[in-house]
Amino acid sequence: MTKKKGAVAAEPGVKERNLNRLRRIEGQVRGLQKMVEDDRYCADILTQISSVHEAMRAVGRELMRNHLKHCASNAIRSSEAEAEAMYDELVEMMYRNSR
Repeated sequence: MTKKKGAVAAEPGVKERNLNRLRRIEGQVRGLQKMVEDDRYCADILTQISSVHEAMRAVGRELMRNHLKHCASNAIRSSEAEAEAMYDELVEMMYRNSR
């Protein structure tokens, strides 16, 4: 059985900021659905999709920063085995997020 991972720590306000951003993104996606239903101009829809992508990237950057500052730092300082596992995790995350 694998141990469930959780956030080691978060800077004050990070969780609430991310939740607020994600709620706004959810609203943007609903707006996109309405635009498609209403047969809006394709270029307008694509512009809104681009906005959603950037908003998601902003949430990802904040989460990555928190992960590096707290989770990765703790693992790297902890033990050689945990440091190696964290290096592998970070490389895999960078690979997945660069596509």
